Amino acid sequence: MTAAGDDSEYELERVRDLVRSVPDYPEPGVLFRDLTPVLADAEAFATLTTELAAQAGAADLVAGVEARGFLIGAAVALVAGTGVVPIRKAGKLPSVAGTRTYDLEYGTATLELPAGVVEPGTTVFVVDDVLATGGTAAAACGLLTDAGAEVTGFATVIELAALRGRDKLPGVEVHSLLSY
Repeated sequence: MTAAGDDSEYELERVRDLVRSVPDYPEPGVLFRDLTPVLADAEAFATLTTELAAQAGAADLVAGVEARGFLIGAAVALVAGTGVVPIRKAGKLPSVAGTRTYDLEYGTATLELPAGVVEPGTTVFVVDDVLATGGTAAAACGLLTDAGAEVTGFATVIELAALRGRDKLPGVEVHSLLSY
């Protein structure tokens, strides 16, 4: 009989096998880790959702970061029994509580938090697909903190460890399912 931990390792290896590597996207020299095949596979998607939801603890909300983080965050919130809030790219919300501009590994971007959704004192678990340089994660956590929320942790499917993104999240517990 296989222990639950062994099953989990096997299931995560299956998820890893489905991640597609796309060289030179979105620009030359970048190796993009595509989760689309994982999301399209019901068993693999259930595995990553369950594994990430187990890290959410007693958070009031899960925040999903645009765009793949929306898909993953909504599923994690459903399994964890919480609500979900989207953290959007600039210009996508009719009412904005806060804005953060940050550096990516290949440019800059801006995130916004919807107004009137995250109340002060709300505990929020942040979910995204990939942790690379940490700019997106830090901006998302900063937006929530600015709104008076308590960030209880950050979870990602893939961490690109060599880029040291978790260093931009001091004081935030970081959970990653797969590390490259």
